[in-house]
Amino acid sequence: MNPSESITASSHTFLSLSSIPAPRHSDAPDANLYEYAVIQYVPRVERGEFINIGLIMMCKRRKWIHAHIMIDEKRVLALAPHADMALLRRQSQLFLYRDVPERDLPVEETYRWLTAAKSAILKTSPSHPGIATDTMEQTFINLFNELVTV
Repeated sequence: MNPSESITASSHTFLSLSSIPAPRHSDAPDANLYEYAVIQYVPRVERGEFINIGLIMMCKRRKWIHAHIMIDEKRVLALAPHADMALLRRQSQLFLYRDVPERDLPVEETYRWLTAAKSAILKTSPSHPGIATDTMEQTFINLFNELVTV
C-alpha cells in the first residue's frame, strides 16, 4: 500500500507506511533489536481513557520502520459518541510520515519524531524494546494483532 493511501472496510479505516523491507539475516547480535509504540486515541485527556488504534515499530540496525493505523469506528464511537471521525483520520495520518520535518532523517530519528507527543487526542505508549525471532514484518504483524486488533 502506498504510504499516502487509506482504505476503508466496513467500519475500519486502515492506513499504513513502510520503508525498505528489512533483510532476513545478519551476523550482528543486535540486528533484530527493535522498538515499538502503540498509537492511542484519547478522546478526553482528563478521563485518561484511550483506544489502541495503531502501531509504529523501528529497527535502527536494519534501517527499517513501519506503522499501521486501524480505526475501529464502532469502538471509537462507543467511547466517544461525539468523536469527529474525519479529524481523527486526518490526525492519525501524522504517523505516516506526513509531518516529519525532513523525510531523509535516519529511521531512529523519524521514530523519535513520530512517537513524541503531538496532539491532545493522539499519543503513543512508552517505547518498548524487543528482539525479533522472525522477520521484522512478521513481528510487526504479530504485535499489531496482539495490541491493536480486537
